[in-house]
Amino acid sequence: MLAWLLTNTTYGTWLPGDERGSVTSVRDRRPGDPAAASRLEHDKTGEAWEPSLPGLRRSAQKQMKGPPIYLTRLQADTVLTQFLETAEHRGWVMIAASIMANHYHLAIEASEDWQADRILADLKAYGTRKLSSTYGAPASGTWWTGKGSKRWLRDDRAVANATNYVLHKQPHPLVVWSREQGRLL
Repeated sequence: MLAWLLTNTTYGTWLPGDERGSVTSVRDRRPGDPAAASRLEHDKTGEAWEPSLPGLRRSAQKQMKGPPIYLTRLQADTVLTQFLETAEHRGWVMIAASIMANHYHLAIEASEDWQADRILADLKAYGTRKLSSTYGAPASGTWWTGKGSKRWLRDDRAVANATNYVLHKQPHPLVVWSREQGRLL
């Protein structure tokens, strides 16, 4: 089994160029980058995020197809239930979950047959179906941002650290759940 820390934001709540920084596909050349015919894309795991880029943020805002999505407690409950059902159906083990109004963190284990991209895509797809059938589809047509973060947890210590982060380090969680204790909030 492999363990992952999966994170995704809700639609429109953390745009490219955000003042908090962002991971984007902006192509630039940073100090120390090798010389190349084209600028390099800086959106790989472990690379520094982009600083605040107000022009990029304004451009991203203009392209939005609806208002930003902020989950309510009821919506967070709904999506947690769906994430747990999806994990069980797929044979994954949900270790911990924390859902905030504008993002979620999940620590999850899956067999080596599953790629993290597919796990996150399935969770988002089933979560979207459940949220849309229960509350109606959002104006943007999506509840989530595109890619999300998928961090491999290489050993038991990394799993323990990620679990602690998910369960105890999130600001203003709407829902918190752990495999050992069930629903905590």
